[in-house]
Amino acid sequence: MTKPLIGVTTYLDQARWGVWDMPAALLPAQYPRLVQASGGLAAMLPPDEPAAAAGVVARLDGLVVAGGADVEPVRYGAAPDPRTGPPARARDAWELALIEAALSAGVPVLGICRGMQLLNVALGGTLVQHLDGHVESVGVIGRHAVKPVPGSRYASLVPELTSVPTYHHQAVDRLGTGLAASAYAEDGTVEAVELADPAWALGVQWHPEMGEDLRVMRGLVRAAGGA
Repeated sequence: MTKPLIGVTTYLDQARWGVWDMPAALLPAQYPRLVQASGGLAAMLPPDEPAAAAGVVARLDGLVVAGGADVEPVRYGAAPDPRTGPPARARDAWELALIEAALSAGVPVLGICRGMQLLNVALGGTLVQHLDGHVESVGVIGRHAVKPVPGSRYASLVPELTSVPTYHHQAVDRLGTGLAASAYAEDGTVEAVELADPAWALGVQWHPEMGEDLRVMRGLVRAAGGA
């Protein structure tokens, strides 16, 4: 049986390895490892021209929009908060185009952290530009509890209250068209969003690639394989 091909978006940043110091397409190794451990084949998707998105998505069975920089507030009609990070405009444009192409083509989508926020923005939603308590310290992944909404797709994958790896300072504010919240943190922060059937689109605010729970990614891989 052929394994589903899962595209994972990447950073485009300056990097150093060996004797080299140059621009690089980067992706923490935990992402492809999580895809592979969940039964999929991982393909890295560096930023490209938005016009190429539909052709790329046509070759994929599933799409993961990875974590990273803050979404530029102009994308959802807001002025930048002083605590919002510098924009990654090329990545915003590329990943928004990928999300729109995937939703149009019925290709399953999983948004992780920034990816969840971008899914919300793609569907007309807005973001909280800063909240406290969801970052342990700079460069350190924390943990907190997430409670599923009964009857949601997320709850069908993870039905119990779960401690998840977290590192974010932004979150969903107004939900995008068609999205429903499917998990919350104890402080009321929306921690997962999803589209209703028949679309398979799920966003999670935390970082499943930094933990050992495969259930969310397995859900995407099963949907990508037609299960």
